[in-house]
Amino acid sequence: MLKGKQKRYLRSEAHHLSPIFQVGKGGVNENMIKQIEEALEKRELMKISVLQNCEWDKTEVAEALVEGTGAELVQVIGNTIVLYKESKENKQFTLPR
Repeated sequence: MLKGKQKRYLRSEAHHLSPIFQVGKGGVNENMIKQIEEALEKRELMKISVLQNCEWDKTEVAEALVEGTGAELVQVIGNTIVLYKESKENKQFTLPR
């Protein structure tokens, strides 16, 4: 689990990022989870936007993504979800203790 200080650090790092994935009408599916997992391995930190036509609530989307990818939920702000998962190969962030 991430601590408050670590979440604040990751939020500041994610601020300038653009959402890479969009969750739309179909909600979250296996294929999307697989692609997000691969992207997290490369980037560690990413934003995902929940479109207006998504039938799922944004917190449901966030929970499904966290459960499916094993990532940490950094924040849900507006219709944007920020996820973090430490990379095995491409470590980019050193979290504060």
